[in-house]
Amino acid sequence: MKQSIHLRLGQHLTITPQLQHAIKLLQLSTLELQREIQEVLESNFMLEEAEEGEHADTPEEQSGEVDRADQETSATAASSESDREINTERAEMPDDLPVDTEWSDVYDSYLPASGQSADDEPDIFAQRSRPQSLHDHLEWQLNLARFNEREHIIAAAVIDAINPDGYLAADTEELLTAVDDPELDASEIEAVIHRIQSFDPPGIAARNLQECLLLQLRQLPEDLPFRDQAILTCRDHFQALSRHDLNGIAATLGLDLDGMAQIVALIRGLQPRPGALIMEIQPEYVIPDVIVRKRDGAWLVELNPDLTPKLRVNADYAKLIRRADQSADNTRLKSHLQEARWFIKSLASRNETVLRAASKIVELQRDFLEQGEEAMKPMVLRDVAEALELHESTISRVTTQKYMHTPRGTFELKYFFSSHVSTASGGECSSTAIRALIRKLVAAEAANKPLSDNKIAKLLSEQGINVARRTVAKYREGLSIPPSNERKRLTC
Repeated sequence: MKQSIHLRLGQHLTITPQLQHAIKLLQLSTLELQREIQEVLESNFMLEEAEEGEHADTPEEQSGEVDRADQETSATAASSESDREINTERAEMPDDLPVDTEWSDVYDSYLPASGQSADDEPDIFAQRSRPQSLHDHLEWQLNLARFNEREHIIAAAVIDAINPDGYLAADTEELLTAVDDPELDASEIEAVIHRIQSFDPPGIAARNLQECLLLQLRQLPEDLPFRDQAILTCRDHFQALSRHDLNGIAATLGLDLDGMAQIVALIRGLQPRPGALIMEIQPEYVIPDVIVRKRDGAWLVELNPDLTPKLRVNADYAKLIRRADQSADNTRLKSHLQEARWFIKSLASRNETVLRAASKIVELQRDFLEQGEEAMKPMVLRDVAEALELHESTISRVTTQKYMHTPRGTFELKYFFSSHVSTASGGECSSTAIRALIRKLVAAEAANKPLSDNKIAKLLSEQGINVARRTVAKYREGLSIPPSNERKRLTC
């Protein structure tokens, strides 16, 4: 084989670390971006957060930092001697300055806990309470109840088997295995379960929904109207109740429609998930990335100014850099300055891309902002990508976990993208608009004669929207709307 040398021309795209970091910033959510900024501020001493009212550096303004630093180095060295002489002539500032009030006059003194000396730093998180769980609430009642040692062990095993909704997720055999006592039998387990079922909240430790509702009904006052009839309904006619066969239940119990409606209203007032009454869930607030307002007839799109802090390069550290110096310290300063510039540039590019994408979405979905969900237009990622001359993957990253605050509410940017369904006129209708129409039709239906999926499909067809019955069923299930036989209600 003869060896030879060939010249070949080609092009290839290399993803540099800076580009990878820019892509990472683009797909971060608001909270993730704030954590990333905080980590960079802690690791890069060249970056600092601009104070309120001060000007933040732009990427173009960063490029002249090193050039100005070389010019100011000589001036700094020449003035250092004179500054040293001035400082020696100044009077020393005392450590303690006189004040008008004492700290103890305004704030209460901190009393250290037992075993902690007064010189130790106070733990600010020690007095912060955590949310009470359902198990904590049940164990508190268990400690107040009169159980012997054997029953207490069984009760602890039962409480451990209760899920967050308040239902007992283990059967008797599993509880016998968990307690691991050869002398224990199933009757003792059942006796302890019945005692725990009297705990708060009502309906706790039930094995199924029927038992949960019966436990709550039996704890109601005996003189409550229709209480006994509601217990009979849940005990003997629960399957018919789940099918909404209210006429058959009323005929069996010898009640009229008015009395049956009172029973159904009483049962609906019960809690199907009793554990949710005790569980304390910390609220999670959504901070919008983009704010949309209507001003003078035009829709104004702007970034939320409270999300990201204004960053700039520390001018004092930048002045220490010397262009011709190749020492380790100077090289480190240059490296941190370059990273700071790239981070500020990537952050600005991210904000610009998010704003461009949000502005285009508002432009294409203006009818939704003015008229509501029924006017939502079908739109896919490609529509925005082609309009902004960006790749679809970029638009996908921009719209993921980013939120827009509008006069109609706060929505994720992904919400504005939906598939389409053909209309009778040859146009297209958004699936979001179809869901809104289905919700509107169901809300306006007669309580004693709800609309079937086939009837909803016909009503939509009369409006020029051609959808199949199975499509209506899919959208209805996505809206958590039960089928027509479960929506049927009695009217008085």
